[in-house]
Amino acid sequence: MTNLLQAQAQYGREAVLSATPARLLTMLYDRLLLDLHRAEHAQRSESWSDASTALLHAQDIVAELSGSLRVDLWDGAEGLLAVYAFVTTTLRNANVQRDAALTRQAIDLLEPLATAWHEAAALPTAAAGSPTSAAPVGGGGLHLGFA
Repeated sequence: MTNLLQAQAQYGREAVLSATPARLLTMLYDRLLLDLHRAEHAQRSESWSDASTALLHAQDIVAELSGSLRVDLWDGAEGLLAVYAFVTTTLRNANVQRDAALTRQAIDLLEPLATAWHEAAALPTAAAGSPTSAAPVGGGGLHLGFA
């Protein structure tokens, strides 16, 4: 069993290291939403420790998204940064207040963004001038307004 877990961990590391910047962004959103769905389920089941763990990880992801956003390179970045700030506050409150409705509010806000980023990542990289070409993610490839 240990070999299987090690192989899965290695596969995960390689997937991240070999992912394009656009794929990394969509992977972050996918994991963020997974954490939030897990947190909501745990809150509804009154499994507070599990809910807190998932919410804290989700907050870490939002912090990473916020920290990598280049507001100087994309005119929509300020608005997205405001969304991230709102989500961060909402997730903190959801955790402290043990409120699944707040977690659901964050999910409802982030799901359309995740869909939009998935759609943008599927566009050809030659779409110059679009918001998805404003700044590189992780050093190259498709540009998504992130450093």
